[in-house]
Amino acid sequence: MSKQVTSKVFGTSGPNVSSIGQGTWMIEHDPKQAVRALQHGLDLGLSHIDTAEMYGDGKAEQIVGKAIAGRRHEVFLVSKVLPSHASQRDTLKACEASLQRLGTDVLDCYLLHWRSAVPLAETFAAFEQLQQQGKIRSYGVSNFDVSDLQEALALVGTGKLACNQVLYHLQERAIEHAVLPWCAQHKVAVVAYSPFGHNQFPTARSAGGALLAQLAQRYAATPQQIALAFLTRHANVFAIPKAMQLPHVTANATQVQLSTSDIDVLAAVFSLGPKPRYLPMI
Repeated sequence: MSKQVTSKVFGTSGPNVSSIGQGTWMIEHDPKQAVRALQHGLDLGLSHIDTAEMYGDGKAEQIVGKAIAGRRHEVFLVSKVLPSHASQRDTLKACEASLQRLGTDVLDCYLLHWRSAVPLAETFAAFEQLQQQGKIRSYGVSNFDVSDLQEALALVGTGKLACNQVLYHLQERAIEHAVLPWCAQHKVAVVAYSPFGHNQFPTARSAGGALLAQLAQRYAATPQQIALAFLTRHANVFAIPKAMQLPHVTANATQVQLSTSDIDVLAAVFSLGPKPRYLPMI
């Protein structure tokens, strides 16, 4: 069964956000096409747009700004601060620069891209200040393992972390060991980046690719739609695939409801594997 993309509550008490959004990593290579794709996604209800100051050294934010001009009210807009800018003073400056490039006066969510030697307390102090100033509506983290999340929770308190953005696709399910359960317990949204894998989506010749093709035929869908349906089966999981071609954007905006038995088959073929020592990220 297929339907238009649905929305879920983002975080503890956040707004309803489209469960499938739009990623913007490396969109700067074709700015005009990227603007068309992002606007087409908005037309289809893909309101969650994710970007970062790192992407194209700010060029991706500028492209997003062009795409959402006159449509800011339709968008759940997320950007990220680099760890090298994560001190309290530099986070404030980085956010101002992102807002300027995006052509807006507020972010719906602002994330620490990954953690570094800068104390989390400094970054979160800046996030709190930005929230009080009305420049961000919520904040979260990216690439945080459970130990990092526990430290963050101890610093900011319950209900403050909106999300944890992590690597999650069919062939990389490491977050299901501990990160996903922790986030579900604490009502922190999980945002899957690179949900098709980074240039490594299962080929039709592989066992997993053959299964995806079989299920795609059964559901009158694409293998990518099946993959997204598997990842977003959890109530608190969102996905942000990048799509530059309009047909791919259209496909992302049509969700598939997988049966429990088909989810089980996918989980068996794309096995969870042992818990890694470190949380995978790219």
